[in-house]
Amino acid sequence: MTQPPEAQLEAFRASIDNLDAILLHTLAERFKVTQAVGRLKAEHDMPPADKAREARQIERLQALAEDSALDPAFAEKFLNFIVAEVIRHHEKIRGAQ
Repeated sequence: MTQPPEAQLEAFRASIDNLDAILLHTLAERFKVTQAVGRLKAEHDMPPADKAREARQIERLQALAEDSALDPAFAEKFLNFIVAEVIRHHEKIRGAQ
């Protein structure tokens, strides 16, 4: 028997809520690691940004996006957003030392 549309909608929304939680927890873990990178860079007077790595990461994520039937342009925007936040954190760490 098919569920009524309202029940289907609730099931979809519950899945979306779970996926949002996974994304946020994953981002939090990622930022813990990038904070460690920022401290290491600051301790060794390394620049906060690494344009060559960022370019490689964009290419890698675009390929992963294509493999996952996700818009590669979205993957690039997503990574750029995250990298900007990471660099902001690295600059803040550098300023605190």
